[in-house]
Amino acid sequence: METIVIKIGGVASDNLTPEFFQVVHEWQAAGKKVVIVHGGGHYISEMMEKMALPVTIKDGLRVTDPQTLEVTRMVLLGQVQPMITTRFQKAGLQAVGLNAGCDQLITGAVIDEDQLGFVGQVAHINTVFLQLLTQKQHIPIIAPLGITEAGQWLNINADEVACQVAASLQAEKLFLLTDVPGIKKDNEWLGKVAFSEMAALIEDRVVTGGMLPKVLSAQKALLAGVSTVCITDQISHDGTEIFGVDQLAVMA
Repeated sequence: METIVIKIGGVASDNLTPEFFQVVHEWQAAGKKVVIVHGGGHYISEMMEKMALPVTIKDGLRVTDPQTLEVTRMVLLGQVQPMITTRFQKAGLQAVGLNAGCDQLITGAVIDEDQLGFVGQVAHINTVFLQLLTQKQHIPIIAPLGITEAGQWLNINADEVACQVAASLQAEKLFLLTDVPGIKKDNEWLGKVAFSEMAALIEDRVVTGGMLPKVLSAQKALLAGVSTVCITDQISHDGTEIFGVDQLAVMA
């Protein structure tokens, strides 16, 4: 059975349309497993503004001091995840809200505490736990948080989590849903992009800001065995489809 991983952004999670759920139902009916990773940056920033806390973004990543980490956990686990899980359940799908503390689901490591605070990267995914759920047609809804071996919670970019989850499950396809229909170059949306073209898109600054973590994470996922990564605003079309890891790229 093939696995499809979908990352939905904080804003995209407001737009879980009947069409979205219809596609998920069709995938499950065809025997495919579905896993969701959700973001929530929009809601986190909104809450921080209400609390008069500064929001600092570096290279698409939220600088996370202890107070920002607490707000992030509160919003992701107390607001965004329940909202998304409820929408799936109303659509007749068996959704299970999960976080890093569920059977050591996501073990993380600090990237650079001096520059970013408690921002992490994925060290390990409990793949067996996810497979036990998806085999029974449950849809895991995963928050982008990790816990270090020492028990420190970490804020992890949701695209990074989605790509690592997809890699651990050897997914056939990873959708990175965002609020735009793909990568734009010279005022045109790109359809298909080969893995070998991605470095040039970054170097030429076609890919910047919030799109940068998506593309870097997509590279990791493809190198780790995910067949295709789609950056799009809805799962009914592939948007910018990134595919193919050539041997030179692997050896490099």
